[in-house]
Amino acid sequence: MRGVLCAFMVTFILMSSGCVAPTVDTLSMNQSPETESPTEPCNGLLILCLRTYDDVTFPETHNAFSTHDDGIYYPAANHQTGFNAQWDAGMRAFMIDTHYENLGDERVETVRLCHGDDDRGFSPCAYGNVDSVDWLTNLNEKMEQNPRDVVTLLVENYVQAEHLKSVFELSQLYEKVFIHESNTPWPTLQELIDLDTTLVVFWEQGGDASHPWIHDFLTHSWTTNFAEENTEDMNCDLLRGDIEQEVYHMNNWLRGPIGLSDPSRGAEANDVNFLIQRAQECWQQHGKRPTFIAVDWWEDGDVVAAAKAINEFES
Repeated sequence: MRGVLCAFMVTFILMSSGCVAPTVDTLSMNQSPETESPTEPCNGLLILCLRTYDDVTFPETHNAFSTHDDGIYYPAANHQTGFNAQWDAGMRAFMIDTHYENLGDERVETVRLCHGDDDRGFSPCAYGNVDSVDWLTNLNEKMEQNPRDVVTLLVENYVQAEHLKSVFELSQLYEKVFIHESNTPWPTLQELIDLDTTLVVFWEQGGDASHPWIHDFLTHSWTTNFAEENTEDMNCDLLRGDIEQEVYHMNNWLRGPIGLSDPSRGAEANDVNFLIQRAQECWQQHGKRPTFIAVDWWEDGDVVAAAKAINEFES
């Protein structure tokens, strides 16, 4: 008791003389600082920065390279204007097809972007093709100029995985690729930007453990049906993939009389109000906004405005 009394008296004397240090708030020191609010937009909107990748809606062009500007014409074409116009308008997700220019000549130098498959015994590049390295290099340059934009590629691939990787390396895109571990939470856009991994790549050819940077489309995501005859036939049901995954494509284009994309009804399919209404229906059905709204003839209607409107809705 005498020791406690002495300690109290010493403390009182020191306080009176101003020698005692101020009280330290150890609770505040142990608390982690709050996440800083971004001051620059991500993919055009400030509100998207702290949202996870799967909680953002990206406008997407189906067969983005298959355009009149690129020398590919209907019935092989899916758009009138090429990549530069698409990017400038706000497209940030692109579907592409990779083929060898000629069947049997499998070299990195012959990898092209072409629309179709190889089932007819010849390469669909015969209908028109785009140099893959040139197209992807252009994408890389746009991403360099816009470092706060996250971009997605979905590749329908008909070339060796090593050759696809080489094409990405030659275009300097490979160093930007984000690798997502299956069934783990997706990062926020801000986190992807901070990591300098602003490119997410999917393909439709199945899993490949030696190439984890190419995410198997049907394992990491899922998709609705596509190329319906009428907008009334479009729904939000699963076509293929893993419906338990958070990432999904809302495919949104119409087919014509011969089964190919119908350029005469792009404005109908891409009508802003229709796209917003359908996206909301998919949101209600699946509990989350579509990750991608994929269209043909993107110049008609306004898929970019529709995606922006969906992004501005709170979850």
